[in-house]
Amino acid sequence: MIEDPAAAEVSLDPVRARLLAELSEPGSAAMLAAKVGLPRQKVNYHLKTLEAHGLVEMIEERRKGNVNERIMRATAASYVISPIALASVQPDPARSPDQLSASWLLAVASRLVRDVGALITGAAKARKRVATFAIDGEVRFASAADRAAFATELAGAVQALVSKYHDQSAEHGRDHRIVVAVHPSTTVHLSPKEER
Repeated sequence: MIEDPAAAEVSLDPVRARLLAELSEPGSAAMLAAKVGLPRQKVNYHLKTLEAHGLVEMIEERRKGNVNERIMRATAASYVISPIALASVQPDPARSPDQLSASWLLAVASRLVRDVGALITGAAKARKRVATFAIDGEVRFASAADRAAFATELAGAVQALVSKYHDQSAEHGRDHRIVVAVHPSTTVHLSPKEER
């Protein structure tokens, strides 16, 4: 989870992003230069920048002829830029209180990324797992009325489950956040006429 604005900017550079992807397996500047088609010196420059921001680390130093070759690897298998990196402009559910708006959904999703990222970071330091659960699926509605009826029924079902299991007086209980979202799929569906 990238929370530092400068690290986020560094990671978004196309060359550096490619190097991060390549460094899922350890490699040296010379090895990476051959893969990405850039001079070794330029790759070295980008690696030092990534290293300064904690995105790559040296795992070994080898002597190769007259030179010390640094073997680097990415510090994570994947990276997500936290909304915290853009703290002053990050989406906030309180600023977009309309639960039926796309802005509110984006703000809730942003908070989800931020919170789960913090949990993952904390759990990794404590060498523990985070108890989470998610459902992901698709549904095709015949009409806007069906979509509205589905949303109403889903909200009622979630509220019934919350009422059943929520125990404010549980001495050792732990609060959990529930996020349920419905949005149009971004998959482009062509009509039979367009498919021809």
